Amino acid sequence: MSTPISQETPDTTDNRPLLEMTDVKISFQSSTGTVDAVRGANLTIYPGQSVAIVGESGSGKSTTAMSILGLLPGTGKVTGGRIVFDGEDVTDYSEKQWQKLRGSEIGLVPQDPMSNLNPVWRIGTQVEESLKANNIVEGSARKKRVTELLEEAGLPDAERRATQYPHEFSGGMRQRALIAMGLAARPKLLIADEPTSALDVTVQKTILDHLETLTNDLGTAVLFITHDLGLAAERAQHLVVMHRGRIVESGPSLQILRDPQHPYTQRLVKAAPSLASARIQSAKARGLETEELRTAGVDDRADDVIRVENLVKEFDVRGQRGDKKHLRAVDDVSFSIRRGTTTALVGESGSGKSTVANMVLSLLEPTSGSVFYEGRDIAQLKGKELFDMRRKMQVVFQNPYGSLDPMYSIYRCIEEPLTLHKVGSKKEREQRVAELLDMVSMPRSTMRRYPNELSGGQRQRIAIARAMALNPDVLVLDEAVSALDVLVQDQILQLLANLQGELGLSYLFITHDLAVVRQSADDIVVMRKGAVVEQGPADQIFSAPREDYTRNLIDSVPGLNIELGTGDNLGFEVTRA
Repeated sequence: MSTPISQETPDTTDNRPLLEMTDVKISFQSSTGTVDAVRGANLTIYPGQSVAIVGESGSGKSTTAMSILGLLPGTGKVTGGRIVFDGEDVTDYSEKQWQKLRGSEIGLVPQDPMSNLNPVWRIGTQVEESLKANNIVEGSARKKRVTELLEEAGLPDAERRATQYPHEFSGGMRQRALIAMGLAARPKLLIADEPTSALDVTVQKTILDHLETLTNDLGTAVLFITHDLGLAAERAQHLVVMHRGRIVESGPSLQILRDPQHPYTQRLVKAAPSLASARIQSAKARGLETEELRTAGVDDRADDVIRVENLVKEFDVRGQRGDKKHLRAVDDVSFSIRRGTTTALVGESGSGKSTVANMVLSLLEPTSGSVFYEGRDIAQLKGKELFDMRRKMQVVFQNPYGSLDPMYSIYRCIEEPLTLHKVGSKKEREQRVAELLDMVSMPRSTMRRYPNELSGGQRQRIAIARAMALNPDVLVLDEAVSALDVLVQDQILQLLANLQGELGLSYLFITHDLAVVRQSADDIVVMRKGAVVEQGPADQIFSAPREDYTRNLIDSVPGLNIELGTGDNLGFEVTRA
């Protein structure tokens, strides 16, 4: 279980800031004129201190961080204020001066480990390049230093790993390689831009623990860029909240999270799943009840709308010598979904949860075992019966940027399932699309627009409207909120809860995010390596997990173990249970 680090400003010999940004203004030129992306930002970081900038997409947090590296994209320019690093004004540095500073004095761990490594270069070569660029180690000693850096970053068998390519690494291993590169030159400041957003919670915790140990040992200051307030609470001493290009609140992390002053910060703290989960846990421990707790579980038992029995799925794979082997991706899985409730299927990447979902949706045929919908084995359904059953089970995918056809108008995206199932006349379908847009709180004028004109949250609302078009009984939500900012995530979860309450929908929620599960699930099924390791009511799983694996998943949720109170300072109703 990780413990929040000290909230005190580090004691330095001369107490001189390492980085000082004063009234910094950053602007971009567009076809319509000048756009101010950052307006009057003030930020101070001391040697060895950890600071987090939090805010939604478009708040200006990444732009602020990239200005410290002289890496503003496109027409971006610092148009006001000063940036002083290690006592020197770097605001108007030339590209040559920036190149001397980058890597050697200020390191970077970029956001996406899947796309920030060159796929055709070996990992060792890429780490070696960072050494070469900063003239740190002589040629003959570089190979040895590469191995040492990868070992430092926590990669086992580092010498062999250095000869491999990025596609041979998992997401967590790639992130470790990027950390090795970011710290190769022993910089005084490391900027970590959403360093673990694409990773499972357990991998995320391991990497953040390791990064914290490394930076503490080296005395490196860290600037986290994140939208995850749980991560900020647990990993940073100081918190800076950005909204629409301005810093709206700044101070010690726990102080801000326990007693946020600005309305925007209050909204962020109230919406963050990990912090809402922390409030639920805290309330339960103190015998209190919060508004969130009342909506976090349904105790009365209902009949089963879906029943999964002894499900097995094997895939044919080739071994190292090309010989045929069987991979058992799903191993004897059984669970039920109660009508009108949410069952969460949780586990790390590769646990088999999405494969189970595909078999429930009849998109994959089980090797053995059965899926029953309304008491009928879906494997026995053929032709029209199977087609009709598909109307009753719909899916909302993870990525709202990839699940809508960019060539279709929003009207056509939502109308498509109605046309496919020959539902209603043209006029009736138009009316149904309008009703569905109302249902997901989108203006009717949206039907004339295209997906690229909408934000991620708006696209996910459209995906939900499309899934609702045929009046389904069951929605399969495959990581349906994991790609969204915390405020948008909260809105979508509220929308799903409202639809469930109004229409009696049953949800199968596929996710690796236990913070979201704590808020929204009635029952939890925990999967590991294709098998169910534990299942039961959400309250029971969170308060008394039987398995170490489940306990580890819960303990890895950033911020879940921080004492935040019950949220009464955020306007929640709190009563004695």
